[in-house]
Amino acid sequence: MAATLFRPAIELMARYAEYHRDKRNIVIHFVGIPIVVWAVGILLSKPSLGGWSLAWIAWALASAWYLTRGNLVLGVATCLVNAMLIALAQPFARLGIGHWLAWGIGVFAIGWVVQFVGHYYEGRKPLLADDVAGLPVGPMFVVGEWLFALGWGRDLLAEIERRAGPTHLRDLAASPSR
Repeated sequence: MAATLFRPAIELMARYAEYHRDKRNIVIHFVGIPIVVWAVGILLSKPSLGGWSLAWIAWALASAWYLTRGNLVLGVATCLVNAMLIALAQPFARLGIGHWLAWGIGVFAIGWVVQFVGHYYEGRKPLLADDVAGLPVGPMFVVGEWLFALGWGRDLLAEIERRAGPTHLRDLAASPSR
């Protein structure tokens, strides 16, 4: 597992892209992945260690991972987006246990339902089913796609497409699911 998780960003992004070539799935991930990250932030907002919520501790550990994948701009951008989502989750720590759990679990479930809708269009199961590294790569992939749309990282995008193929719209009537 360590070898899988500690690959360079280009390898992780290309592997993730292999499971995410349908343009509808990618767009849906722009919604689903932030919802899931926000939900994890909610669920980790109440427990604390040394005065720090577990959400911020998890963010710090994830940020160290993103920043060491060999692409500083992508790493910093992913850390900033995740920090914003964790900050938006922190007020939920003030709720009673029942409300806090209901929000966290409910938002998490909604995020994954959205993800599965995307994978319906893809015709393929989520990468997470085959590779646990897909969990932290998801936010990096969405941030990368956002940066690509803004014109950043053309060489990175070209290499991802060389390895995973171009994006497309899968014909739902003609193409069997994988």
